[in-house]
Amino acid sequence: MASRPTSIARLDRIAMTLSGLCLMHCLATAVALGLLSAAGGFLGKPIIHEVGLSLAMILGAIALGRGIRDHGFVLPSLVGATGLAIMAFALTRHEGGLEPVYTVIGVSILALGHRLNLKAHRQIA
Repeated sequence: MASRPTSIARLDRIAMTLSGLCLMHCLATAVALGLLSAAGGFLGKPIIHEVGLSLAMILGAIALGRGIRDHGFVLPSLVGATGLAIMAFALTRHEGGLEPVYTVIGVSILALGHRLNLKAHRQIA
């Protein structure tokens, strides 16, 4: 019987934690929607995409390039470069068309390249 109060206390802590998370979610959603509606015009400007792609290319070149140097596997860099190329191609598309689709595909492939790079680092460690 001694374990029963402990399990009830654990359930209470879990319930309070979930209640707190629900509260945070509701407040964060309201704030995020307000900010997004106000910033929607700014976030849709082409300069945001161009700067984002530039940063992705710089970080990708550093991280994936160091990966080749450190672990010697080229595949992660090839996958990452493919993702970056698709992202760059997306910038040439008209907004509202397939540009978001190409961007999401490119970003996903780039993330896969970084994941493969991370796994290759762990393999040699």
